[in-house]
Amino acid sequence: MPTLEQIRHVIQTMPASTEIERRDRALIAFTILTGARDGAIASLKLKHIDIDQGRVDQDARQVNTKFSKSFTTWFFPVGDDIRQIVVDWVRYLRQEKLWGFDDPLFPATKIVVGVTRHFEASGLDRKHWSSAGPIRALFKYAFTAAGLPYFNPHSFRKTLALLGGQICKTPEEYKAWSQNLGHENVLTTFSSYGDVARHRQAEIIRSLGKIEQHACISPSSLVLPAKAIRDRATS
Repeated sequence: MPTLEQIRHVIQTMPASTEIERRDRALIAFTILTGARDGAIASLKLKHIDIDQGRVDQDARQVNTKFSKSFTTWFFPVGDDIRQIVVDWVRYLRQEKLWGFDDPLFPATKIVVGVTRHFEASGLDRKHWSSAGPIRALFKYAFTAAGLPYFNPHSFRKTLALLGGQICKTPEEYKAWSQNLGHENVLTTFSSYGDVARHRQAEIIRSLGKIEQHACISPSSLVLPAKAIRDRATS
């Protein structure tokens, strides 16, 4: 899985001079902000996102969710800079392009025949992608351009699961984090996504060992003196 720092590096190095480039950058930011699967991202409409509340309604009647399950996702705390990119993108579509609630959140690329009589990209098309394939291709290009190995969209969910394990302090907090990923059972988050890196595993076990040494009672303090044992036996 990529680290949050790697993802932020990719986002920061992505160009944003055209509306296609802005869409691509916002899409990667949105994926780590919400943990949404690529199939859901390809089918989301503008009405499904509330940037003021920081919420995405993954309505299975219109959104391609896993097992056709509807649930609400609140923006994960991954940084105001990442959130702002998504907010700016939604405002661009609504206020500058004047798109409506039923228009796609991440529209497909419009392909036209150029002056050279070859197909070429020409801005955004007012329709959804037919599959998540272009999204995965976008991820591959962005990570490669940033000088990093390719990480697919689903790997961002693993990044979020690991982040939740680091910042959640109570079982209730981690349960809410798990539900935000669309998991009914928190064990799904632990077993499928929450693997601990080997170096971090070593750090945790060593730190627990130090805590145990300070907390343990000396074995000698648990042994009653021989005379006290005899006195109790005869009393």
